[in-house]
Amino acid sequence: MQIGPYLLPNNLFVAPMAGVTDRPFRQLCRQFGAGYAVSEMVTSRPDLWASLKTSRRANHDGEPGPIAVQIAGTEAQMMADATRYNIDRGAQIIDINMGCPAKKVCNKWAGSALMQDEPLALEIISAVVEAALPHGVPVTLKMRTGWCDAEKNALSLARAAERAGVQMVTVHGRTREQGYKGFAEYNTVAAVKAALRIPVVANGDVDSPEKARDVLKFTGADAVMIGRAAQGSPWIFREMGHFLATGEHLAPPLVAEVRRALLEHLQDHYGLYGEYTGVRSARKHIGWYVRELPGGEAFREHMNTLDTAQQQLAAVANFLDGLASQMDRLPQRHEGCIDLETTP
Repeated sequence: MQIGPYLLPNNLFVAPMAGVTDRPFRQLCRQFGAGYAVSEMVTSRPDLWASLKTSRRANHDGEPGPIAVQIAGTEAQMMADATRYNIDRGAQIIDINMGCPAKKVCNKWAGSALMQDEPLALEIISAVVEAALPHGVPVTLKMRTGWCDAEKNALSLARAAERAGVQMVTVHGRTREQGYKGFAEYNTVAAVKAALRIPVVANGDVDSPEKARDVLKFTGADAVMIGRAAQGSPWIFREMGHFLATGEHLAPPLVAEVRRALLEHLQDHYGLYGEYTGVRSARKHIGWYVRELPGGEAFREHMNTLDTAQQQLAAVANFLDGLASQMDRLPQRHEGCIDLETTP
């Protein structure tokens, strides 16, 4: 799997998720076998570049390459400026966000709202490609199948993006109208893959090794992108990679390994955000880790009352030590199968 000059170790990617895929989370997923990770979206508004939120999102200290940064905006010139701004700060790949369904993004005609205005979308794509070209930085595009079920234009937009110089397209198999509800569909992804010569990535509901295998086979996509299924389970990339290579399931991680990974994740998280913000923003990550574990819900409620990093680290360590005394490994997950062709 290759994007521009960058040869990736595998075709299992981490999806950009606002408030989730910060540098510590991206690095953790890559340690567990993800071949590629894209940053949270960075605004194209220059008046916000100096904000603490944007500076954290643009922090790539110690991150292994290629460093991929997703940018979002509604004006071609601002998006071109944002491209140069992020390249100056270490971005090696620029990803254009035309997939975010959030109302606060779409209400400003950014994210997936751009799919309603193809001329503007293409103006932005061309401006970003032109800005990145002198630096040898590839540009990729992430989008939905369309704005709504009656307006699925992913295929036409993907073709135009390829002609404009985009080097990879990711398609989330839902419309903006769906948000994250219902099921992702993969017929549109398959149609995009059949029409393009550049790599195409399938995204949406890829939540198990079997699903990764089936989506790759059904769509012909070059890679799959995993989002929500990696929250609290970053080892899903290792499990998928092993299954795709051997057809066999990898044993769940040892509780001791989860303990070590989570504590290291928290330390890295505090280092990026500081103690006050770090403790509070880490709560969602801890909740994802423990949500399916015995006693996880009660622990999550207790953990949400803790206000210091020391208290949080000690509580996590004690909880997982107690779990380790009951079992060596996490419980095995059982995934059902669905017919991709008939999924609505």
